[in-house]
Amino acid sequence: MVFKRTSIFFMVVIMSFAAVFTVVPSQSDVQASGQYESLERKINTIMADSSMKSLDASVTVRKASTGEIIFEANADRKVTPASTLKLLTSAAALETLGEEYQFTTDVLTDGSIAKGVLNGNLYLRGQGDPTLMKRDLDQFAATLSKLGVKKITGDLVGDDSWFDSERLSPGIDKSDETFYYAAQISGLTLSPNTDYDAGTVIVNAIPTKKGYKAKVTMTPDTGIITIINKSKTVSKGSKNTLSIKRQHGTNNIVITGNAPLGSGGKKEWVTVSNPTAYTLDVFKKALSEKGITFTKPSKVTRREAPQQAKVLASRQSMPLKKLMKPFMKLSNNTHAETLAKTMGKRVYGEGSWNAGLRVMREFGQAIGLQTSEWKFEDASGMSHNNKVTSAQLTELLFLARQAPWYGSFVQGLPVSGMNDRFVGGTLKNRLKGASVKGKIIAKTGSLNQVSSLAGYVETGNGETLIFSVLTHGKKTNALPAIDRIATVIATTPIN
Repeated sequence: MVFKRTSIFFMVVIMSFAAVFTVVPSQSDVQASGQYESLERKINTIMADSSMKSLDASVTVRKASTGEIIFEANADRKVTPASTLKLLTSAAALETLGEEYQFTTDVLTDGSIAKGVLNGNLYLRGQGDPTLMKRDLDQFAATLSKLGVKKITGDLVGDDSWFDSERLSPGIDKSDETFYYAAQISGLTLSPNTDYDAGTVIVNAIPTKKGYKAKVTMTPDTGIITIINKSKTVSKGSKNTLSIKRQHGTNNIVITGNAPLGSGGKKEWVTVSNPTAYTLDVFKKALSEKGITFTKPSKVTRREAPQQAKVLASRQSMPLKKLMKPFMKLSNNTHAETLAKTMGKRVYGEGSWNAGLRVMREFGQAIGLQTSEWKFEDASGMSHNNKVTSAQLTELLFLARQAPWYGSFVQGLPVSGMNDRFVGGTLKNRLKGASVKGKIIAKTGSLNQVSSLAGYVETGNGETLIFSVLTHGKKTNALPAIDRIATVIATTPIN
């Protein structure tokens, strides 16, 4: 029932789309196909290059106006999509949750306030909001202060029950866990800055005096992290060998290597083990800064808030349509996995990957995608086991143009060569030539041995085309060839 509106809306599109390929071509149609010969010849030349011949590649180009395929090379070959899988995640989220969807975070109590004392427990309850920051926790603390709270007799409790307790998707390897792109997913989490890399802290190590350790700071400051500083400040001009990594299974962050004088040191976004405890710790500090303390028996813990608990303060995130920019332009894996669990919670009452990915598959089926051609075990594209064809990705992009949420969808995609990172995103430093800058709006994908690009292109004569290039192969950098294909599509006139 969730996809009833979508199914009806897209059924007309699908029937029209299918009709394009069931009509027997007339002589004029055959002659018209010659208009694509130049594009086909140019792309085939790139595909024949040694850098592409050694790869598993799948390429499809369609007309945006009709969905007609005007070029294909191994269009039905299944290739690991990497982050181009987020095209499906974002479309499913916009349809399932709605463009105006907001995450809610509440502060509650099961007690009462009298003479400056909150007699009871204080709960912080989350819905997985990836945009929650320290400043929001500061505002919660300010609200409690205005209510007259100076002391709390009960516990500080984190309620992260909106999602299940599984925090890492199947595609995350042990070696990935320290890095921001592999942050743990929790119903209660915190972001260190407005990129909204939820579940991470920013660790900065800068040189001090020669022979001394680098100075280390964290944003936000949190007591659940233990810094093990093995770094050393060395002479100006020496090689910067600083490394900042979290030890697996712990909240110990180890800093090693040399910090040359005169250098900027090193800054890393490091994941936190147990984002719920992290958020609670920063919240407790925010309360302390407002003069709000806990009595000695109080502890910081995790459990579900009782139904009768009273809401003292609440915050709603930016709407989903606005979140699309940091999510898609910066290719934020945490946002993708959070949205998957949120979809599962909305449709099946279960904030899990199983439920969320089921919603994504049902969405694809409802709009007419061939779900047998899609295999995915996460929502971000991190897993090498994910597979899809370029034909299916371009069909999704074609169908998305007919959707009422298309404006929110497309404004989240990176734009070729644009310097503003919230415009250019992951295409900020690619396709910067005058003939293509600003004309390619597409989602990038990158994993070890995997490169992909899929989106929309405005051609030299004003035609909009849809394209997808998926590649997988060893010891070959496919990005130059992918960008050449995108450039050819953008600069070859199509009538």
